[in-house]
Formats: sequence, C-alpha cells, structure tokens
Amino acid sequence: MHRRTLFRAGAGLAAAGLAAPSLAQPARTDTLRFVPQANIATLDPIWTTAIVTQMHGYHVYDTLFAMDGQLRPKPQMAEGHEVSADGRVWRIRLREGLRFHDGEPVRAADCAASLARWSKRDPFGQILAERVDEWRAADDRTLEIRLKRPFALVLDALAKPDASVPFIMPERLARTDANSQVSEVVGSGPYRFLPDEFVAGSRLAYAKFDGYRPRSEPVDSASGGKIAHFPRIEWHILPDPATAAAALQAGEVDWLDQPLPDLIPTLQRNRSVKVDVLNPYGIMSIMRLNHLQAPFNNRATRQAVALAVEQSEYMRATLGDDQSVWRECRSLFPCGTPLGTEDLSPVNAPPRNLDRARAALQASGYNGEKVVIINPTDFPLIGPHGQVTADRLKRIGMNVELVETDWGTVVQRRVRQQPVDQGGWSIFHTYGSALAYLNPAISSIVKGPGQSGWFGWYTSPRSMELVQAWLDAPDAARQLSLANELNKLAQDDVATVPLGQFTMRTAYRNNLTGHQKGSMPYPWGVRRA
Repeated sequence: MHRRTLFRAGAGLAAAGLAAPSLAQPARTDTLRFVPQANIATLDPIWTTAIVTQMHGYHVYDTLFAMDGQLRPKPQMAEGHEVSADGRVWRIRLREGLRFHDGEPVRAADCAASLARWSKRDPFGQILAERVDEWRAADDRTLEIRLKRPFALVLDALAKPDASVPFIMPERLARTDANSQVSEVVGSGPYRFLPDEFVAGSRLAYAKFDGYRPRSEPVDSASGGKIAHFPRIEWHILPDPATAAAALQAGEVDWLDQPLPDLIPTLQRNRSVKVDVLNPYGIMSIMRLNHLQAPFNNRATRQAVALAVEQSEYMRATLGDDQSVWRECRSLFPCGTPLGTEDLSPVNAPPRNLDRARAALQASGYNGEKVVIINPTDFPLIGPHGQVTADRLKRIGMNVELVETDWGTVVQRRVRQQPVDQGGWSIFHTYGSALAYLNPAISSIVKGPGQSGWFGWYTSPRSMELVQAWLDAPDAARQLSLANELNKLAQDDVATVPLGQFTMRTAYRNNLTGHQKGSMPYPWGVRRA
C-alpha cells in the first residue's frame, strides 16, 4: 500500500508535465525505443520463465511452430510435417535457407538438441519428453521425433507461446545443462542481440538480421511472416514509472510495455500517445510458496496463508479501483475460459478473513519459523503484492521478513531450494498471461512433479496422474471433470495462491502501427506510420 502511494506521487509529477531525464541519444526514425516491464536478469529463455526474458527471446530466436491469433499451431521454421501411420514417428522438415546469427545453417540436429533441453525445464515439454523415445536428425533438414506411444498434442507443445517457449538454438549451446544458463545469445530470429552494447540494468540493443527468411504468409500473432521493419531496436530499462511515462510523452522512447495504471489517464490525454490492449487473453497474478522448506512444507500452514488472502486488496494495490480492468478469480485455471471453475475448494470458501486465517495458523502447528518474502521494488505490478502479503501474514502471527530488491535479484534467488538461512526463500509473487495457465498440459501452477517442477516445487503424485488422465480423456466433458478435480486438489494443497485476474494496457507513440495481438509484445510488424 505504501508503494502505491509513492507511485501516485510519481503520477502527479508526470501529469504536471515534468520530463524524464533525456536519454543519451536523440530519437532516430530507424530505431524503435522500447521500455520493458522490468529489468532483465537472465538472457536464457529456457532457463527462466520470466516474461521479460521470453520477450527478449522472441526478438532473437525462432520456433518450429507458432500459435496464430486463434491459438492454432502453424508452421514457422518448419516447412511441413508428416506422421507415421501408427502415430509414433513425427518427421518435421525445415524450411530451406534458415541460418543462425553466426552464419551457420540451422540443422535438424540443432532442433533436436534445443527441444531436448527445453523439455527438461518446461512442464508441457516434460509431458512430451515422457513420451519421446528419441529426438534425432534424420538428415540436416529433417527432425525426427520418435515416440514411445502416440501423442496428439505434439504440435501444441512445439507451438507453446508463453513461459518457456521452445526456441531453437545452435546445438553447441543447446547442449548446455538445462539447469545452467547458455553462455551466448545466438538465434535465427528476426533480430540479432548486440552483446557489446548490453549494459545490465540499463540497456539492450538488437540489430535486424539481414539473413532472416520470413514466411510468405501474413503475420498473425506469433505466426506467419515476421517482418523486421526497424533496422535497430533498443530496450531502455526505466524502473521509475513516472520517468518512463514522461519519456514516452516527450518522444524520447516509442513504446512503454506496461505503464503504471495510475498514469493511464495522463497518457490517454496526450494526442501523441495511444493506449492499447495487445494481450486479449488477460493476465493472472499469483503467489508461490516454497513447499520444500518450513513452514510451507506443512499443508495446513499453507492453507492458513490462502485464507489470509483478500484478492481485492491485491488488485487495488497494483491496479486501483477501476474494476473494469480487474476481477477476483479463485480458480487456478483462468476465469472466463472453459476450465476456469471457481469455488471448488474449502480453502477459498467464505468467510475469507484474518480471524479465520489466524485460527487456522494456530491449529497448523506453526512454530514461529521465519517467512522470507522476496519482492521487487522495480516492478509496479508485483512489488505491492509482496507488501500486502507481508502485512497480512504479520497480522495473523507469522514471523515475516520482507526482502526487497530489484526483479533481477528475485529471479536469481527464486531458483534456490535451500532453507532461508542459506539464501533460500519462502514466498514470491508474479503474474503471467492466461495462456500460460490455460489447461493441465500447459500450466505449471497446478502440477506437482516436485523438485523437477517450477519454483516452489509442489509435490503431488495425484496431480500428475490427473494431468495424464486429462491428456487421455475421450471427450470434453471428461476433460472438464478431471480439470475440476485437479483444480480443487491444487487449491486444497495450496500449490499456488491465485490473487486475481486483470487486463494489461500498453502505450506507444501514435506514429507506430502494426502491433500484433498476443501474450506479449512482439517486435515484428511494428513500423512507423
């Protein structure tokens, strides 16, 4: 709540017309200047699910298949594919002439190694990998995926649009251990990363890759012909929301990924700025608990935390009182989608209040163990949530330490599985496109594979059985029944705590056009009008 007050002060400065500090270079028409949602802590989009790193990935890398605007998998790097009569061998033919930024041709061996590494990190990839007998190159342009048994969702997995996208890298980099970060940024996408211009916490730069061969079809979200209209793209890390908004109004940057909601009215009054919604699917905010370490290795203690959550307080802390842009949602699948069923678990049943949470905590056997909340001060859509959680958990009697750093430090620390006194953590908050949580195959927040899973390391063999049953279900009715059972189980176990659902607006100079709808801001198609 205190952070929200601070942001309102910043909004007042921007409304008063105070300009941001001038950026180092004058604006150039051949350069797109973009302000991402947060600082980027790692450049490896397979190693982390951080959205800002996935955005970077879409500049540099490409995928074999990609989802179009209707969420249908379409060929991207692939020329086409064929499936054996028994459904156990998929042969994917690469388009001719594909090259990496280092000049080397893209080979099927690069694709095989990239998918093998991705499938060790991504939940959907792990499901696919369980069915894969071998990823192999039949020849330089033919990738062969040999399955132990048929799997109808191969293309859906390879076209996954969000949170650990199956990007293709050179084999020499894709051989990197999945739990370590790659040492170079080399892709085959429409833009080359410029490492000599990378200034951590300040700036990233990309140059149009002249060797990129876009598809002939019109661009459609993440699929089709990805035309790079700008010779150069610069990312400017501006953690202060008012400074970023003022820079946009002054024309010193072209595109502000996620303006602070308090600043939207000011931006809407500026005739040189357009405010738009590019992600039509919506966004879910979540709290993630560390299931490996005390006190949240105790299910009853996790349930006490869930009972302390009042979603409207979280949504108002980041988005204000305008309920046209947010809603409460107590499902772990997005509300408004076929599987988004609410009110399945007694953990989320009313009354939800601090008195009930306090009683539940006392009954859980909680013994005063320290709860460390890692929280970013430079991420307006996440930081206030950590502060709300710290306040509410202190009020029910928990021993809370709020550790506030930048987002990059949070991303680095949340991988640690050690106890809090050895640099571990207890709670972090984040959000993701609803596409990342759409169903049991895709979502990482309902699965319980344990230490091989997403940060928090929820363990539940039953959840994995339900995921498998959902994949094998004969019809939509059975899928819904199984999804509801999984949704309820994950809520009962407090695999993840839902905090609400919202629509995010972006803002850019009105001389830009060609933005694509999708789960994140894409660089292709954007040009000056």
